[in-house]
Amino acid sequence: MPLTLFKWVRQVSGFHQCWLAGLSALLFAVGLAPLEVQRRIVNDAVAGGNVRILILLAAAYFGLGIAEGLLKLGMNVYRGWVSENAVRWLRTSIASLSRPPSDGQPGAKATGTEIAMTLSEAEPIGNFVGSSVSEPFLQGGILVSVFAYMVYLQPLMALVAFGVFFPQFLLVPLMQRALNRRVAVRIWTLRKISTGLVDDESRGASTLALQSQRVDRVFDLNMGIYKIKFSLNFAMNLLQYAGMAGILGVGAVMVTAGRTDIGTVVAFAAGLAKINDPWGDLVTWYRDYRVVNERYRLVSGALQTAPIPGNDVGNTGNLPRNRANAGR
Repeated sequence: MPLTLFKWVRQVSGFHQCWLAGLSALLFAVGLAPLEVQRRIVNDAVAGGNVRILILLAAAYFGLGIAEGLLKLGMNVYRGWVSENAVRWLRTSIASLSRPPSDGQPGAKATGTEIAMTLSEAEPIGNFVGSSVSEPFLQGGILVSVFAYMVYLQPLMALVAFGVFFPQFLLVPLMQRALNRRVAVRIWTLRKISTGLVDDESRGASTLALQSQRVDRVFDLNMGIYKIKFSLNFAMNLLQYAGMAGILGVGAVMVTAGRTDIGTVVAFAAGLAKINDPWGDLVTWYRDYRVVNERYRLVSGALQTAPIPGNDVGNTGNLPRNRANAGR
């Protein structure tokens, strides 16, 4: 099993990641068009434009919404299929740790760690595979294309919009590092709880007290994770409102001075709302990546050192290669 997460992603789903990336490029290209259509509708309506043209533009806007929705539907289903194949692959690999009896020798009994990996840790790792490449490609493409469109329309207002996101580039990595430390300790503590439930032969007062301490430790870690995560969400929402206020204020002054049109202000307001979700999705993806990467490191280490049927040496090198193409 590869030592790094993305090498494993390429191993189990490399072909499908190329198709998902292509769908992502098509989706953020289609998603940009409604901003321009909306701007033209507003400007034509204010200028007293032709009613027929306005109806055609509105129909085009609706058609683009349908196309974008269908593309999202198809890509999300495809992502789910790729993710479930990765989960199945990983669970099969982990299940091989519990060897059946062969050659007159007793089989290996599953430990609490193996049970925890099979039931809880395999699914979040596998589920990340479907969005591992396409998600940052899609959301990053939306951000870049919308910002480029804003610069094309009005550079000064685009600078205001960019100022909303710059502080978040500093906040996200700092708070994510704090989350990573807590997640790593939480995973290890849960493993200790699982191992204690399965492997401890004695159920005395000392064992119960130790398990109770571990449960309390997990509770404290989870509360710390909640506080950091929701504090980051609060800061991001606050900056979004500040950016919208800045765009509306600067835009109103520029419209009054005749330096821009009202359709551009509407397009900027819609554009800021449109990039807020992709930015939040990128932050969520980065957060999930760091957590999943930590989980993968622990699971990969266990699989690298665990014996498999027919081998006396703890080497799982042949297993991933044999099953890597199961989802193709």
